[in-house]
Amino acid sequence: MLKIYDCIATAHDLRLVLLAGVVCALSSYAAVGLLRHARNSIGATRSIWLAVSATTIGFGTWATHFIGMLAFSPNVPTGYNVTLTVLSLVAVIVLTGVGLAIAAHAKSRVGMAVGGVVIGGGVAAMHYTGMAAYEIAGTVVWDVALVAVSIALGAMLGAAALPVGLKNSTETWKINGALLLTAAICSHHFTAMAAVTILPDPRIVVSETAIPSTWIAIGVGIASFTIILLALAGLALDLRERRRSDLEGDRMKGLANAAVEGLLICDGNDIVTVNDSFGQLIACETSHLVGASVEECFVDPAIWDLLKAHPNKALESTLRRQDGKQVPVELILRPIDFGGRVHHVVAVRDLQARKRNEEHIRFLALHDGLTELPNRTFLNTRMDEEISLAQSRGEKFAVLCLDLDRFKEINDLFGHLAGDNVLKTVANRVKAVLTERQIMARLGGDEFAILMPSLSSPSEAGRLADTVIAALRVNGGTPETNTISSSVGIALYPDDGTDKQTLLTHADTALYRAKSDERGSYRFFEAKMGAEVRDRRFLEHDLRHALARNELRLVYQPQKNLQTGQITGFEALLRWEHPTRGDVSPAIFIPIAEESDVILAIGQWVLNEACREAAGWSKPLTIAVNVSAVQLYQARFVQTLHQTLIETGLSPHLLELEITETALIRDFTRALHTLRGVKALGVRIAMDDFGTGYSSLSNLRAFPFDRIKIDRSFVKSVHTNDQAAAIVRAVLGLGRGLNLTVLAEGVETADELNFLRNELCDDVQGFFIGRPGAIETFSDRPLESCDLEVTLRNAS
Repeated sequence: MLKIYDCIATAHDLRLVLLAGVVCALSSYAAVGLLRHARNSIGATRSIWLAVSATTIGFGTWATHFIGMLAFSPNVPTGYNVTLTVLSLVAVIVLTGVGLAIAAHAKSRVGMAVGGVVIGGGVAAMHYTGMAAYEIAGTVVWDVALVAVSIALGAMLGAAALPVGLKNSTETWKINGALLLTAAICSHHFTAMAAVTILPDPRIVVSETAIPSTWIAIGVGIASFTIILLALAGLALDLRERRRSDLEGDRMKGLANAAVEGLLICDGNDIVTVNDSFGQLIACETSHLVGASVEECFVDPAIWDLLKAHPNKALESTLRRQDGKQVPVELILRPIDFGGRVHHVVAVRDLQARKRNEEHIRFLALHDGLTELPNRTFLNTRMDEEISLAQSRGEKFAVLCLDLDRFKEINDLFGHLAGDNVLKTVANRVKAVLTERQIMARLGGDEFAILMPSLSSPSEAGRLADTVIAALRVNGGTPETNTISSSVGIALYPDDGTDKQTLLTHADTALYRAKSDERGSYRFFEAKMGAEVRDRRFLEHDLRHALARNELRLVYQPQKNLQTGQITGFEALLRWEHPTRGDVSPAIFIPIAEESDVILAIGQWVLNEACREAAGWSKPLTIAVNVSAVQLYQARFVQTLHQTLIETGLSPHLLELEITETALIRDFTRALHTLRGVKALGVRIAMDDFGTGYSSLSNLRAFPFDRIKIDRSFVKSVHTNDQAAAIVRAVLGLGRGLNLTVLAEGVETADELNFLRNELCDDVQGFFIGRPGAIETFSDRPLESCDLEVTLRNAS
């Protein structure tokens, strides 16, 4: 390094050294600019620009060398061989032209670097050919090590110069590339000159044909002038190209900003421009993205290669925002002609909304839309997982099935919106008492299932069932949510089944048993339950078709006034003759009908038939019809009753509706409103089975009853149980006090009849008076006999 410094500082004219550096820098800048134009051109135009660029850098390198030689003062006669001098110029133009062509056609930085190495070789060839042309009155001795260093410096700096100068279209990179190319040429020249040692020898004479330094100076001047002209031409072209690029860029950017999707245009791996939509998507100013590598914008570094390998194909990836967040996107790459050369435009579509929608669709596919609970599909999948897990670990788990007691009545009374509110309340209350691994699923309607993994003992499942029942029983909120109660059935894996379908079926079977035994309770599955539940379901199925098959009929039981001995009316009683089972007890099929919607159709049929029958009697007798709570709470019950009376022609005061007290307590206000509407029609109302329910005196005062019916369980015990006799006397006294007639049911003996007569009971009904039967079985229709007691007994 010291030798090189001494060579420059002591053996050269520094003014000419500075001039050589300026000429070299101008030619390098012009060459890089012209090479850019060559890369952006195609066909013959590219070749022309390459030739011009090669001429520029060739003349610049040649001029730099010979200005440097003019600055060198050996103090002995010198000259230049004409042939070798010209050959040095041709060599540098040709070799640098090859290097520039390689760089212009290169698709990668490695190719550009190879072109730079070739240019460095051309500089070396020019320098040492020029030194061979140098004639001097002395002997030239070379330092081989410095010669190698000079060649290496030119090659390395040349390899770095072109990739930097061609990195992108900005002026900064162009200037940096020109400076590196200048450094490559100058470092090679002055290192090579430091490798020269001249030993003066008067015996050696410079040939007469050698070109004197004066002529070389003229040639260098011409070359320098040519370089300046080419540099100015390159600058003019660059300015024009920049204006054209700016106009094209503005137009392209305007079009790009009109797009809703994000767009970015890339030259190789470098971003040339982006639109505002992409800037907003990546949360960065668009100006900051120009010149950045496209791979920096995406989480997956391989996505850029995939896009180039599959143009016009949509690929999904993840965008890395400047704030660190990640955005799912869809990318489509297409090649375009931008600025006279091939670029890549990438459309970037934001997938956040679509991903949210897809996630919502997946959620809806596995969850109930109303309660947001998992649905049957989700539960089946989880049960399969739990079965596999339990098998591998030797564990147990429980499946709990539950539904809401009298949920249909809630819909009928308060409407379906209220029913939906109840279902959501149930979901929230139960989820609040479940652990993280326990899940509740809605199977449909008011049917739910709970999966309880990792069961240590059956009692755990029982405690959970108690907790769920208690949580649902909590009062608070709207009237409909205050009436929630539930029954629960429990099946255990693997005791009650080893597959999901069996477990759900057995839990459902246990649920039916719980509802039959005691509502608001839970039952574990037992093997004997299966047959009972299946039988009950078959019975319910047949009951739904009983009306259409004419299997239902009415029988009538007479009601007698004890004071006059006259029959005052009949109670219509429903019977079902099953085609294979025979007569099915009302105690069996009526509860089944009330638990389903069958009771509405059957109840209306009974009302129509009883009114039609009574309307045809020649003697006006009362017809009593039982009305279920489900019927009573129908919104249009009063209107339907009125329509029935009109269609059958029955006088309203001859119809008596029998209602149990338990039917009144579910919704006091609604029941009172309905019964007042019934009373307004002129229809009589009787409280049935008094004494077996709540027997509230406030109900007798609040509701418009015309009659009280004492339950048969008290009548049959009046001679064996003093308390029963006292209750009957109390009810009879209560009826007289409230001006209500009292009818005693279930009179089966003469002693019972005499007791009631002695206690001044108004009316009686029972087997002793007459068994239920078809109306035709009663003689002397329309029942005008005076001594009806004997007549009716004989008829029965």
